[in-house]
Amino acid sequence: MSPGYVREDGGVDALTRAESLIALTPDYPEPGVLFRDVSPLLADGPALRAVIEELIRPFEGTYDIVAGIEARGFLLAGYAAALGGVGMLQIRKAGKLPRPAAAVSYELEYGTATIEAPGVLREGERVLLLDDVLATGGTLAAAQSLVTELGAVVAGSAVVLELTDLGGRAVVGDVHTVFTA
Repeated sequence: MSPGYVREDGGVDALTRAESLIALTPDYPEPGVLFRDVSPLLADGPALRAVIEELIRPFEGTYDIVAGIEARGFLLAGYAAALGGVGMLQIRKAGKLPRPAAAVSYELEYGTATIEAPGVLREGERVLLLDDVLATGGTLAAAQSLVTELGAVVAGSAVVLELTDLGGRAVVGDVHTVFTA
């Protein structure tokens, strides 16, 4: 995990505490995998607020709407949109929207997946993409393509946790991360 954030007075700040709430589950979903679960962090109000503030901090004034990638990205984007005083777009798994405006398919380790978005973006609208974890980068790269296909502009991408060994940053380009593992 990240080295942490220590206040000048030596105390631990809210981000260090938030990082400590990420639960580690060995051998899930299969042997040899260390699963990192952000659910305990999401359940803690002060930790969640600190993470959301850090997710949007580098992008203040550069976006018009926040997009969350299913499913935990919805929670992050909703909170970030409220803090930023902007709207929120849901990027969904295929088949979850009655009238998707666009869809993008992408490769996974075990097959393909498709994400969709409703037609609520305006031409040139600046979109901040949020998700919980950056692993191999396929989902976030597909979301970036989806935003562009809808005529909007990707203002930035941010995630709570980047799994650096999986190389997602090479796929998605510049991404702001709060924590790394």
